Amino acid sequence: MVDIHCHILPQVDDGSKSWEITLEMCRVAAADGIDHIVATPHANERYTYERAALSATLDDLASRVKAPSFSLGCDFHFSYENLQSALHEPQNFAIGHTCYMLVELSNWSVPPQVKDQFLHLSEAGIVPVLTHPERNPILQKDPVRVLEFVEMGALVQITASSFTGEWGQTALNTACWLLNHDAVHVLATDAHDDSRRPPLLSPGAEEAAKICGDEIAHALVEENPRAIISGKSLPFFPRPVHRR
Repeated sequence: MVDIHCHILPQVDDGSKSWEITLEMCRVAAADGIDHIVATPHANERYTYERAALSATLDDLASRVKAPSFSLGCDFHFSYENLQSALHEPQNFAIGHTCYMLVELSNWSVPPQVKDQFLHLSEAGIVPVLTHPERNPILQKDPVRVLEFVEMGALVQITASSFTGEWGQTALNTACWLLNHDAVHVLATDAHDDSRRPPLLSPGAEEAAKICGDEIAHALVEENPRAIISGKSLPFFPRPVHRR
């Protein structure tokens, strides 16, 4: 399996607080069957994203463990300043050397202009991967907006543990709604440590399989995320269904 959203680098954001925790996260992930992790430090008003320095830290991590393997991405918070930076240097925030970039919308405001901003990213050659919309209070109330983003070419990444109820009933209900409406493309851990928010995919995939079946659930943690880190088109990309 491949995890495209993980705060595994130590002491760079609100994720791992030490090398000991990072190394234990690697062990937990490998034991769960994850063979590749995209390290995704935050880029927001609190944490500065310096690609070169983060790449050096990731190289250090790769030298310390045999598995999993790694690539660098970014937990890109959607703001005007960040958007301008991404449009100017899209590869600075993308997953590895691909066209895919994680995008997190604000919990406080998802203005109509977001659709235009997604279009600007697309015109710059970026495929936005919307992270954990099932946990966003605004999108929880209006998940149809997520379908509209998908119709514009965005991908949707759900936190695997949302399907196990770790983020509450509303997040679970929204994740199930999106899956039933063919608007989920990837499951990821969004792990921050080795215990409270560990890098586990299989429990969430097992719960998702009860809704969509084993074949699709496998695509969400294997074929699709592996295509993303390889810069390829997704093998499983259904059209979202507008139904109640």
